[in-house]
Amino acid sequence: MRINRPVMLLIIAAALAGAWALSSAGHKNKNNGYELKEITPSVGPVKTYISCTGTVLPKNRLEIMPPVAGRIESIAVKEGDMVKAGQTLAMMSSTERAALLDAARGKGEAALKYWQETYKPIPLLAPIDGQVIVATTQPGQTVTTSGAVVVLSDRLIVRAQVDETDIGKIALGTKALVTLDAYPDTGIGAVVQHIYYESETSNNVTIYKVDLVPESVPAFFRSGMNANIDFVVAGNDKALLVPVEAVLNGDGHSYVLLKQENGREPLKTRVVTGIIGDKEVEIVSGITAEDRILMKAKKYALPQKDSGGSNPFMPSRKRK
Repeated sequence: MRINRPVMLLIIAAALAGAWALSSAGHKNKNNGYELKEITPSVGPVKTYISCTGTVLPKNRLEIMPPVAGRIESIAVKEGDMVKAGQTLAMMSSTERAALLDAARGKGEAALKYWQETYKPIPLLAPIDGQVIVATTQPGQTVTTSGAVVVLSDRLIVRAQVDETDIGKIALGTKALVTLDAYPDTGIGAVVQHIYYESETSNNVTIYKVDLVPESVPAFFRSGMNANIDFVVAGNDKALLVPVEAVLNGDGHSYVLLKQENGREPLKTRVVTGIIGDKEVEIVSGITAEDRILMKAKKYALPQKDSGGSNPFMPSRKRK
């Protein structure tokens, strides 16, 4: 069957018109995927952080070792006790005294008491004010000059491991928030007290150790606990804030869309940004708290009822 040339041209024109209509509709739907939402800047705090891991450790860990080999006669403290400098931690006998006392016990109570008074035990004293963190030695246990009877800590700190790319942003006095793996819901304020001068290599990464002193040491702090540290490297408690989505970037500058009166097109206004948080951006200049800003927001719509087709996984029902 042959089709006349005019009819053929008419069919082609109709097909092109239909394709153009579909393309226009698809482009329109694509642009309609968002809507302009009106917001106003807010005033509030914004901060940026550097995150790393660390460990709870004693600032000064002192091992109390016996001056001579011998036997522990009594332990006067237990783990967790706070002690003062000069306080007696334990009493011990030298090897000779222990041998004399053992021999005197076989001769009776009077002989034992005589040698206990004549040959005095050796006291182990606390050299500093601190807390007992290890006290596992038991009375009657034999000790040597190379083994610690009691271990003291003057104060528990947090030692962080900071990547060398971030160490330049941290200084003495920088504040941080510490959370422990064992107590993730409790935040502990801390301050940087010391930054180590020598680096270390861990998993082919160069790190620097940083000591942080907690503002108050919680009762659940234990030496060896793993910690997560967030250093506050920048912050402003009274910053002019807008959502991150409201700031547009182009030509090396930042812009926002200001709403105009009488339905006019939004005015593209250059702004200077400051601290960039997770959800909000500080605006240093360019707008005021009274300005109304337009930002793109996704348009959500309820799904339309499907008039055709069916779920292939549902059993079909015969129609009458």
